[in-house]
Amino acid sequence: MISHLRTMWLVFIHIFHKKVTIQYPEERAPLAARWRGRIVLTKDPDGAERCVGCYLCAAACPVDCIALQATEDEDGRRYPAFFRINFSRCIFCGYCEEACPTYAIQLIPDFEMGEYKRQDLVYEKEDLLIDSQGKYPGYNFYNVAGLDAGVKAKGKGSNEEEPVDIKSLLP
Repeated sequence: MISHLRTMWLVFIHIFHKKVTIQYPEERAPLAARWRGRIVLTKDPDGAERCVGCYLCAAACPVDCIALQATEDEDGRRYPAFFRINFSRCIFCGYCEEACPTYAIQLIPDFEMGEYKRQDLVYEKEDLLIDSQGKYPGYNFYNVAGLDAGVKAKGKGSNEEEPVDIKSLLP
């Protein structure tokens, strides 16, 4: 009985509050700082793709909406031959962004993705790739990785020691 009276009292109080209306196309609703919206692929400072086709984003995706195929160029640098996200299945959880070791996948505050056909919600690599470094400017995976992919020699990266000849360690 008390809960019914309390509910009626709360309804009565809220009748006199001013209504908040946002005129959507002209005004935008304020988004939270950690809003997870549309997925994009970023580039490194050299202008090349950051994605190395490691399949970690596809493995981390709980709804299996990411598909990609990795390939290599003549320098040994890996990149995806195709990268496809089906946004009609995506739940914008952000697991793909957390799993990405190169910071290639990032979620931006874009939520206006309404389409009339489901096929239009399948984005290819050309639709996802943006001409920006995103949240991590100046980061280049091949500068810190222990690989020789035409960017630096093996053992010459930042925070990387020279390679050790393992035969010299034998007795």
